[in-house]
Amino acid sequence: MKKLGFLSFGHWDPSPRSGARSAQDVLLQSIDLAVAAEELGLDGAYFRVHHFARQLASPFPLLAAVGARTRRIEIGTGVIDMRYENPFYMVENAGAADLISGGRLQLGLSRGSPEQVIDGWRHFGYAPQPGESDAEMGRHHAEVLLGLLEGTGFARPNPRPMFPNPPGLLRLEPHSEGLRERIWWGSGSDATARWAAALGMNLQSSTLKDDETGEPFHVQQARQIRAYRQAWAEAGHKRKPRVSVSRSIFAIVNEQDALYFGRSKDEDSIGFIHDTRSIFGRTYAAEPDQLIEDLKADEAIAEADTLLLTIPNQLGVDYNAHVLEAILTHVAPALGWR
Repeated sequence: MKKLGFLSFGHWDPSPRSGARSAQDVLLQSIDLAVAAEELGLDGAYFRVHHFARQLASPFPLLAAVGARTRRIEIGTGVIDMRYENPFYMVENAGAADLISGGRLQLGLSRGSPEQVIDGWRHFGYAPQPGESDAEMGRHHAEVLLGLLEGTGFARPNPRPMFPNPPGLLRLEPHSEGLRERIWWGSGSDATARWAAALGMNLQSSTLKDDETGEPFHVQQARQIRAYRQAWAEAGHKRKPRVSVSRSIFAIVNEQDALYFGRSKDEDSIGFIHDTRSIFGRTYAAEPDQLIEDLKADEAIAEADTLLLTIPNQLGVDYNAHVLEAILTHVAPALGWR
């Protein structure tokens, strides 16, 4: 059994050909798709965060709205770029969204990805310390966040407050018990996967990572997951960690599916991110019988307990609900995911 969720990048474009022509379209459609996914029996609704782009950017209003409109489905991010984040304000936002949803928030964080602008985090008021890289700054912000989520008081109270304080040092409010264990790190390398394990974060591994061995993407990703689990065990954490992978998977069951995805690239590709050779995982698109056979050979999917299905959100809520239903109906049972 696997948990299955969707992952939306939340693209919008004013073109008449787009089913999401504005930021408002994307936000409202994201809520509607989460509701539809819950009705279909999916386990998670996840959203990507990009700044300075025609994509979803500020996750917490959306997560809170999805939490208020749904009852069971997990709501999460994949991922929030921590180079842009104030960990203190983020704890308050995350706590509120988690409480509104009844404890269903699964918060995916990362150091970020290539951006639309140069050093965009500087416009948000953040800069690395001398000798520190922007990636290290993002990881430091994440470490501060994790500490704050523990809920231990740290701020000295005003002796003449406007409202009465509880005794002792004060913590940030609202505090949501258990959220600390539902923090994930989006890792692009084996080293950061081990770092995430040492800090007790769950692992999100997407459709790209550093090309560290030259092997097929799914083989490298499976090795990353095993390295993460070994580091988790060595750290002595008491609970069992969760691991998710993301994939673009489309079951071709009608002519419209064939038109959209019948010629999708079916092999990994190589590129460079920040001068680092990176490998990008293939798209899986085929009729169900062939798709099932292809997915059986994916070692990383087999290792993970959660699979996030990336969706073409600009094709609209109805079509994306069809994409998800096709996977649930025609693919998941044969692979033991359901």
